[in-house]
Amino acid sequence: MANTKTNAMRILAAKKIDYDMFTYSAEDGKIDGMSVAQKIGKNPEYVYKTLVTQGSDKQIYVFVIPIEREVDLKKAAKAANVKKLDMLPVKDIQKWTGYIRGGCSPIGMKKLYPTFFDEHAANIDRIVVSGGKIGIQIEVEVRKLQEIVEAKFADVVK
Repeated sequence: MANTKTNAMRILAAKKIDYDMFTYSAEDGKIDGMSVAQKIGKNPEYVYKTLVTQGSDKQIYVFVIPIEREVDLKKAAKAANVKKLDMLPVKDIQKWTGYIRGGCSPIGMKKLYPTFFDEHAANIDRIVVSGGKIGIQIEVEVRKLQEIVEAKFADVVK
């Protein structure tokens, strides 16, 4: 796994953005954020998950939030400027993003969807997100990540 370059890593490398890669074993089936943070030895406060939603306008919206928090769909809809948002069904994640549940990176989806980072990320230098595959996480500067995915910061968690 050490020489596995994911799409997200290739994009970071092409843009000459430094990142640190962490790998973990998913054999125990524990791929939830808290388990992953523990496995890679990172403070959960700096480990973020990527959630994919669909708006009432049928558009896809991406939210990158701390693993310990839950997305507030009402606040998220307000940030995205749509009436209503629903979580994208797991069966549709790959079709829309190219990634699978548990390995969904905000970087390198099939299209650049409107992306929002929880506002707490604005006060952090670096966050850890999925590297685009179960078992791989990448740590990158928040501002560089924000530039690549053209994210906005917003209050989107409960």
